[in-house]
Amino acid sequence: MTQIFVVNSGSSSIKYQLVDLATEQPVLGGLVERVGEPGSDVPDHAAGLRRILHELGNGHEIAAVGHRVVHGGALFTEPTLITDEVERGIEGLAALAPLHNPANLQGIRAARHALPDLPHVAIFDTAFHHTLSPAAYTYAIDRDLAAQHGVRRYGFHGTSHKFVSEQAAVFLGRPLASLKTIVLHLGNGASVAAVDGGVSIETSMGMTPLEGLVMGTRSGDIDAAVLIHLHRQAGLDFDDLDQLLNRRSGLLGLSGNGDMRDVQAAASNGDEVAEAALAVYRHRIRRYIGAYIAHLGGLDAIVFTAGVGENNSLLRRRVLAGLEFLGIHVDPDRNELASREARFISPDGSPVAVLVIPTNEELEIARQTAAAAL
Repeated sequence: MTQIFVVNSGSSSIKYQLVDLATEQPVLGGLVERVGEPGSDVPDHAAGLRRILHELGNGHEIAAVGHRVVHGGALFTEPTLITDEVERGIEGLAALAPLHNPANLQGIRAARHALPDLPHVAIFDTAFHHTLSPAAYTYAIDRDLAAQHGVRRYGFHGTSHKFVSEQAAVFLGRPLASLKTIVLHLGNGASVAAVDGGVSIETSMGMTPLEGLVMGTRSGDIDAAVLIHLHRQAGLDFDDLDQLLNRRSGLLGLSGNGDMRDVQAAASNGDEVAEAALAVYRHRIRRYIGAYIAHLGGLDAIVFTAGVGENNSLLRRRVLAGLEFLGIHVDPDRNELASREARFISPDGSPVAVLVIPTNEELEIARQTAAAAL
């Protein structure tokens, strides 16, 4: 049995999964938490990896290790075999993802030390979106300043958008190259991508994962002048603004709760503040759907995925309500059906297929790792 060891290293956690390439099924997986936190018995990522390898035990034929890395910038646009030089490149991109790349790198270094004889491959969240045109990724600021500091749209959730758009083609029994698809990855972090023939042509997240849709605690799109205003009028400094936009905005800022399930429950019980927050959330998604249909020049499928997208039937129905003139219809019974399988929620014969497809980023990382290393 040939297996890929998938590692997703965060600042204080290591999520892992062992994927059997023959069946594309997880053999086992888990999460080591509180890495490096006071009082933890896991002082660093090296200790965390040792614990994981001990838990894996013997009898596993690991062929390669795949590492999730959030930001590849313009430097890394495909699965990349990790060398010391690649490590330095990932470290150099830390300014673009200060909360993620350093943590990803700690996991890489710990795993390469623990498993030195195996190939290690970096899979970048941004890579799928490297196909964006200059018109799509360019911000309208001073071009020399932007080039000097890497200021442009990169996009994120790339492994999910790639996996789900390809699974949509398989599910529909149609060639990937023929499909125009909008993928809605809706979780605590949320993004939307326009995928034309398997190629990302637009996406909502930008230089960082802050831009785009309303999220659990992130604001998404906002007039940049708001930050200048709050600095001048409310005395917020850069750290205050960072905390505001990334940690205290989104559903949390609008309703006092960042968990979609709790916000929706409150709205169902008549909480007008919660309902107003959900209205903003839905409005932003619909804006992107309309824009991306224009960019695609038509639409074959809309796909909901990730925790909120896969499990929240009311949100799906209300997001798409009134879009029948675009050929987008939702079958009420199909939409309410709870399932962990890929499924239609549109009626038979609908011009646009509306699908729910569970994402599987670990499997996508395993596939790309195998393709690059084996």
